[in-house]
Amino acid sequence: MNKYLSAEYADLKAVAANFKQQYQEGDPYPHISFKNFFNEEMLGEVLAEFPDLSKKDAIKFDNPKERKLAGKGELFFGEKTKDFMRYLNSEPFLQFLQEICSINETIIGDPYFHGAGLHEIKRGGLLKLHADFAKHPIIDLDRRINVLVYLNKDWKEEYGGHFELWDKDMKACRKKILPEFNTLAMFNTTDFSFHGHPDPLNCPEERSRKSMALYYYSNGRPASEIDPHRAKHTTAFVGRKGNEVDKEIFSNRVSLKEIVRDITPPIILKAAKAILKK
Repeated sequence: MNKYLSAEYADLKAVAANFKQQYQEGDPYPHISFKNFFNEEMLGEVLAEFPDLSKKDAIKFDNPKERKLAGKGELFFGEKTKDFMRYLNSEPFLQFLQEICSINETIIGDPYFHGAGLHEIKRGGLLKLHADFAKHPIIDLDRRINVLVYLNKDWKEEYGGHFELWDKDMKACRKKILPEFNTLAMFNTTDFSFHGHPDPLNCPEERSRKSMALYYYSNGRPASEIDPHRAKHTTAFVGRKGNEVDKEIFSNRVSLKEIVRDITPPIILKAAKAILKK
């Protein structure tokens, strides 16, 4: 018996074989989601360890395009969470991803959890639609797959926070996934896989949208997945066509600080911040 997976999905090789066509045919780009994918008791123990990131020294994003909290790698992982996250970077799970996603290049996990790990969004928070950074800033590999595990029990439709997948032209949402407890969502990350939850969260004040994120990489990727005009180490936010709120946000002049951040290599930014703290 696999302590991490539910009985229905315990045979990962069979799951990959049975669902790889559905994954590839996902609209607007390859993706899939499963309900009750993991062992419920195990995941409940992980949820019990999830800290209130607003009370921790977490990474805080607070601007019109993203209002969210993010952990710093393993720093806020409890023991159950560490064990689970390491399973999601283990050989059996990597082989499952390789097969279901039909990626030719060898897929590897990220032991640094760069940008990944624990994520939390409070009432009023959001994450505007975007395409993710395409290169890992430390190991310089290509980001290929996102895996999201949602941890929100008794989550209601009216709370919002749906994970949305949008078409390349930003004209229509093709898929919405409610971030319910024990829902697994995964998709291919390219320069054109726009996703997020663009509208403010409407949950009660005492609740929050909790998730775990893992990103997977390879050495090289198909040219068809690359936009040669965008920076590879930064997230590219985009507005919805015809949406007045997004029109106002994305029509504002970009600040000098944002321009410097986007064109400066991460290693130089990190060094500059360290010097300024001295």
